[in-house]
Amino acid sequence: MTTRAGFVALIGEPNAGKSTLTNRMVGAKVSIVTHKVQTTRARIRGVALEGESQIVFVDTPGLFTPRRRLDRAMVAAAWGGASDADIIVLLVEAHRGITDGVERILAGLSEMPKGRRVVLAINKIDRVEAPDLLALTEKLNAAAEFEKTFMISAERGHGVQDLKEWLAGEMPEGPWLYPEDQIADLPMRMIAAEMTREKLTLRLHQELPYQMTVETEHWNEREDGSARIDQIIYVMRDGHKGIVLGKKGETIKAIGKLAREELEEFLGRKVHLFLQVKVRENWLEEAERYSEMGLDFKDGN
Repeated sequence: MTTRAGFVALIGEPNAGKSTLTNRMVGAKVSIVTHKVQTTRARIRGVALEGESQIVFVDTPGLFTPRRRLDRAMVAAAWGGASDADIIVLLVEAHRGITDGVERILAGLSEMPKGRRVVLAINKIDRVEAPDLLALTEKLNAAAEFEKTFMISAERGHGVQDLKEWLAGEMPEGPWLYPEDQIADLPMRMIAAEMTREKLTLRLHQELPYQMTVETEHWNEREDGSARIDQIIYVMRDGHKGIVLGKKGETIKAIGKLAREELEEFLGRKVHLFLQVKVRENWLEEAERYSEMGLDFKDGN
């Protein structure tokens, strides 16, 4: 029995559906999913099994024009994830077509070493008519050399199994890289922090898009089988702290409840979640915050 294992990097513009596709392939939620762009910060690896193959998905941050240190570190992480992978999957949104951002990514791919394996996945195909989809496919294949083209809807699952099966067959022969029951190589502390950050982003996306981060400060296993998790939400200003807390603490209470429920479902046991909000004006310039996010502080220079 021949086993296979390898890495697949998902790249694309922010909000192209990379996190949704990772979660769909893995069959569990390992990556933060919101309608807010640029929510994935660390290169989250989801581990999927298909037959005798183990596919390790590197869900990279969206590729965009960086303006701040955090942006630059995220873009460096995305290209780093792509260059290390056995196969790169470029995700393009069907209804948006070839945007300036897609053109920049195509230019970046053309500068990668020869022999790099790249496939195209046109996502959100349910949003366009067949003739438009065909025209977009022809344009993209004329613009770059793709080994194969897949048409998918990561949200609805259309075409995802075909892509997964093809990738499984293309992974290099070799032993599996992770235990059979492991679905992500992120520490649980970081997954827990990401879950809380997702709830914050969904609830407060208009007021506080990116000026906050979440860290799991303590994780204590209790004798009754439950876990006590203490997290800190870092914001940049006192005003932001008020927004996160909400009137009489209602906002943070609601966010904590949603995050706790999702953590309990994910872990399959009771969780006691305690959230604290702290003001750190310069957290975007602190190396420690970047390592907590799985990013390299130096890449932001």
